[in-house]
Amino acid sequence: MKKKVIALLGNPNVGKTSLFNRLTKLNQKVGNYPGVTVEKREGTLVHQDKKYHIVDLPGTYTIYPNSLDEEVVYDTLSDTKGSYYPDLVVVVAEPATLKRAIVLYQQVREMGLPAIFVVNMVDELAQKGISIDFDALRQLLRTEIYQTNARTGKGIQELIAGLDNEPSLYISSFQVPAAYAPALAEAKRLFPLAKEYSTWLFLAQENSKVLTNDQRAAVLQIRQQHTITPQQLQRDESLVRSQELDRALEQIVIRGESSALKTTAKIDRLLMHPLVGYAIFLGVLLLIFQAIFAWSAPLMDWIDGTFSDLAAYLSTQLPEGPLSSLLTDGIVTGIGGIVIFLPQIVILFIFISLMEETGYMSRIVFLMDRWLRPFGLNGKSVIPLMSGAACAIPAVMSARNIENPKERLLTMLVTPFMTCSARLPIYIVIIGLVIPEGTFLGFNIQGLVLFGLYILGVVSALGSAWILNIFIKSVHKSYLVFEIPTYKIPDWKNVVTNVWEKSSGFLIGAGKIILAISIILWVLGNFGPNNRFYDAETYVTTEQPTLEGDELETAIASYQLEHSFLGYIGMGIEPIVRPLGYDWKMGIGLISSFAAREVFVGTMAVVYSLGDDVDIEDDGERATLFERMKSEVNRNTGLPAYNFASGISLLLFYAFAMQCMATIAVVKKETGSWKWTLIQLGFMTGLAYIAALVAYQLLK
Repeated sequence: MKKKVIALLGNPNVGKTSLFNRLTKLNQKVGNYPGVTVEKREGTLVHQDKKYHIVDLPGTYTIYPNSLDEEVVYDTLSDTKGSYYPDLVVVVAEPATLKRAIVLYQQVREMGLPAIFVVNMVDELAQKGISIDFDALRQLLRTEIYQTNARTGKGIQELIAGLDNEPSLYISSFQVPAAYAPALAEAKRLFPLAKEYSTWLFLAQENSKVLTNDQRAAVLQIRQQHTITPQQLQRDESLVRSQELDRALEQIVIRGESSALKTTAKIDRLLMHPLVGYAIFLGVLLLIFQAIFAWSAPLMDWIDGTFSDLAAYLSTQLPEGPLSSLLTDGIVTGIGGIVIFLPQIVILFIFISLMEETGYMSRIVFLMDRWLRPFGLNGKSVIPLMSGAACAIPAVMSARNIENPKERLLTMLVTPFMTCSARLPIYIVIIGLVIPEGTFLGFNIQGLVLFGLYILGVVSALGSAWILNIFIKSVHKSYLVFEIPTYKIPDWKNVVTNVWEKSSGFLIGAGKIILAISIILWVLGNFGPNNRFYDAETYVTTEQPTLEGDELETAIASYQLEHSFLGYIGMGIEPIVRPLGYDWKMGIGLISSFAAREVFVGTMAVVYSLGDDVDIEDDGERATLFERMKSEVNRNTGLPAYNFASGISLLLFYAFAMQCMATIAVVKKETGSWKWTLIQLGFMTGLAYIAALVAYQLLK
């Protein structure tokens, strides 16, 4: 027996997610709607031996799509043959924005869909100074009104019991403006079986996916013949409905003194102040970055140590051989490289969820919107961009909150330019090698260079967004339309659910790609094409017979790396990296750091026979690394491998390059497109190469 499909529909910030969680009791899953990257949340409700399939539609202010999310809503409600076409629509409202929800309800009923009306957050009626005559509202909508508080569970059982009740007959109150009657009459001949309002919607929208190409062309011809535009039809419908509801709701909704609104206004005088508001926001960002760095560090160290111990334990328990090495150095290490990001992701999304739940996120978006608009971004882009200073992985994931598809795509494409924590080890080592110690105007020169690299990340992200904005066209014109809600206590169930969904989505979705690439890198680094790799010990002891112990082991490791497939690839790309001032050894570092940027330091340690366990924070170890790297000579130029020109070139390369397979995996997952992922990879790598080339050729 087919489960009854129940669609939850409502404006943003009406508590729809809390209601969804209550109905499904977290028996839910998250994915994407077919063909698009809009998140799809669906779950199951079982009540008295009956099963209901609950679909949480994206929040929308109107049935007319102005964003990809809203387009999904209209397509779902209008496609009668679609798998998510609802048997019942539950329109969710909240007391302060009742009129907008009623408009949605009217539109849904006039499309021919059965629907019921829920007023959620009824506990806020007194706080907001609102009084609703529910009997009169019931008569106006000609349906049962359910009152709920999804946070506490009030009214949920009554709502569940009402899911099987047949909605009453609905008679449309919307009168098509007389000016459009001739056009509508022609359209009705095209769609003789459609509801009148559904036909009106075909006229009032640019691209309806439920129509064939021929039908869309015929509708366009009608609009052109009668010199009308979709925008005109939508505007006039909105005016007619608004005027009718203003009169009808005058006696139904009474607004009085509101303690919640007064409190919100007082807080907003600070948080949205043209000067103080930005200072507070920067303080919040500082707190988030400090938390991501400081709070995650012990957990990341523990995860790193746990996987290292696991690999060491398995290596002692398993017989030596390629399968043992694959398990310990490839699979276990690869999984560890995925899980180690989890603390940062969890901490970031805890903060994002708290800001959304309390209502502060809406204020941030409002503050930053006008500063980011010239670059093709919007206010919601600020969170991913600033989060990218910690780690691009959770930052790219947080771009899901941006409704406009173009602005969401631009944000994901440019966020990796922000200087993330993975670049820091490379910056510290290279700056220490090529930038002299000293002060300038009382400031440490090396510190100024590091600060400049962070500023370069911001400039390159915004500059790239400005360039891409010229070439990427938007399907929908972007307007920042959203409700600024009153402040409220977070719904902790929503916070936990949101963090769990994002974290598990990263581990499962991106993790598969990361693990695969880790195994490929292991294979390339642990096998070679000839005896020089497999008989490395013989060659090393013949060439350097005085080496013993650890020195001999590290020399063998370096020799094997040089003659592995990875090493030959490094020498193979040497002609490409030579103009940048690099030799084949540095080329290996560039390739291996594809797994993660910070791998460059460990790889160079192996190549230079220092072992791969180097702690750059430890003075003794760092000095050894610096001395060996300083003494290294580029065989192509006869000069020190790390001189001022090659060092600046290397810094610029890592400032711009997309050297992080985890980020690539997440971008692929979030965009749902290899095309944009490869464009991003090519654009950033090309920019990195050109910047490094110009810098080296000018400075050498």
